[in-house]
Amino acid sequence: MPATTTPIRDAWRTLSVVSLASVLTGLSGSAINVALPEIARHTGAGATAASWILLGYQLTTTVLMVVFGRLADMFGRRRMYLLGLATYTLAALLAGLAPNAWVIVLMRVLQAMGGAMLLTNSAALISDAFPRERLGEGMGVYVASFSIAGLIGPTLGGVLAESLGWRWVFWFNVPVGVACLLLGLLVLPRPPRNERRGGLDGPGNVLVLTTLGGLLLALSEFTRLGWDHPVVLGGLAAFVAGLPLFLLRESRAAHPVVDLSLFRERAFAFGTLASFLNAVARMGMVFLVALYFQAVRGDEPVQAGLKVLPLAVAAMIGSVSSGFLQRLMSARTLAVAGAATTTCGLVVMLSVMSADMPYPAVAAGLVLIGLGSGAFLPSNTTAILDGLPSNRLGIVNAMRLMLQNTGNVVGTGLVLSIITAPLPAELHQSVFAGTLAQLSGGAVEQLVTGYRWAFSAMAAISVLTVLSCLARRKVS
Repeated sequence: MPATTTPIRDAWRTLSVVSLASVLTGLSGSAINVALPEIARHTGAGATAASWILLGYQLTTTVLMVVFGRLADMFGRRRMYLLGLATYTLAALLAGLAPNAWVIVLMRVLQAMGGAMLLTNSAALISDAFPRERLGEGMGVYVASFSIAGLIGPTLGGVLAESLGWRWVFWFNVPVGVACLLLGLLVLPRPPRNERRGGLDGPGNVLVLTTLGGLLLALSEFTRLGWDHPVVLGGLAAFVAGLPLFLLRESRAAHPVVDLSLFRERAFAFGTLASFLNAVARMGMVFLVALYFQAVRGDEPVQAGLKVLPLAVAAMIGSVSSGFLQRLMSARTLAVAGAATTTCGLVVMLSVMSADMPYPAVAAGLVLIGLGSGAFLPSNTTAILDGLPSNRLGIVNAMRLMLQNTGNVVGTGLVLSIITAPLPAELHQSVFAGTLAQLSGGAVEQLVTGYRWAFSAMAAISVLTVLSCLARRKVS
């Protein structure tokens, strides 16, 4: 047997565990996106609670990324990954038992802690396991696992919410999570005893939580509450006061939470900027389109979920293909092509947006967005992580994900705020409950106007993603 057979076999085993857990988290997220109106109706959730079921998860995941990235480099990615699986599964069980929407938000925060442990270590585990010449294939399959979840999740969320009740949107995670945990215990390689490196910067961790958390809280809530609301002002104050203290601390810390010196490398800086902008531009597409068909067209959750499937199918094809395409072109070039394709898809969605837009045009836009995102994500990740030593993979990947998830939070808050901006405040809850189509046609037209504004902003940001990728390619 060739000497390389066993390492490659072990690499694919690691990938199987990571991909299965990624399908789990992706299924949960996309199912909740589609089932959110059903959850809001049955729990009596207002617009605030409904939006925080989504934003609470994203914000918590983002602010904890770098903390868990450092802990993973110190104590081992295997241990952190398995702890994340256990936490995620337990929180799903408790969310299904929640008596009201705000308890769901609390359980989603706990679930986000587990999700942060998983996301921080996923790409790092794959980068550690695969040789450089095969890394593109592994990363492509890994990203495709999220697309598989996006393919199944919307329909699953609609079916579970309609047939079994909203609680099963959370409970279906439990058996899958237990299976992932058992498989991980058997398959993930145990780290060598000398893997622990560095130390934990306690003050730095506190500062990144308060500084980044304050900024994201303010960005998520300012359009709904206004700039003068105490929550928004408090978040901005925490960011303004904490940022200089954080930068000062990190420049002097022996083991900084965020390695600021990495941003002096322009290729890394442009790569992470592209990751952030791409997340802002494409975040919320499944939720946005599924909500359109429920709130504007009056579709049921299952119908809406089925209509979003072209995006997930295209993203899966783009992700799997990207690994093989990297044999023909560099990861940086493929990232440019992916970002440009996503931009074209957003322009198509903008150009056809109306209260009665033809579905074939919607499907075409979704396919372009899916192909572009599917190609961009693994290519950009490979370009950022390629060549890093093992003991730096955790924190660097965490920094990449922190910026990407910051983009997710900003993008979600942005689109939720923009689409409801033309509507009176008293109709916002009808939008999230998917019942706006039952009201007057004037309200529907106002929501369509909000959708046009949202797609205009997303397309403009996607253009900036292309420019960032081109700048990174030039300096490389």
